[in-house]
Amino acid sequence: MMLGPGPRLAAALSLLGPLAACTAIPPASGPATPPLSVPGPVQIPPQAPPAPPSEGFRTPRLQQVPGLEWLYRQDARGLAGALGNPRLDLVEGDMRKQQFANSACVLDVFLYPLGPGAEPVATHVEARRASDGQEVDRRACAEALRRR
Repeated sequence: MMLGPGPRLAAALSLLGPLAACTAIPPASGPATPPLSVPGPVQIPPQAPPAPPSEGFRTPRLQQVPGLEWLYRQDARGLAGALGNPRLDLVEGDMRKQQFANSACVLDVFLYPLGPGAEPVATHVEARRASDGQEVDRRACAEALRRR
């Protein structure tokens, strides 16, 4: 049995109703919004060194770990002589961080100037296991890395 044009046409028109609702133009409600303007390439200004603290120079505190007196107050050159070349040497403002390592441990030495304009020297030390990052004895790690 074949359907005539009437039922087919009715079926097709019933599908057009929901589609027509999707393409309906909403009524205007007020002034048109201006198109968004896309700015051109953003220029990043050159990075300047950080400004010194407004309250002036602050003398860092020296960490006190018995057995590490030989390490404290060493500059970068002195540390290289005692521990070898650092595997990491970071400078941030007037602070410097040097990292020394072997298969057993990683030693982070933080150097800060002890006076305005002075060369940074070792003031703080942290140590951890190379395998899992767990904290280890600072003195034992430094001694394991120390050149004799």
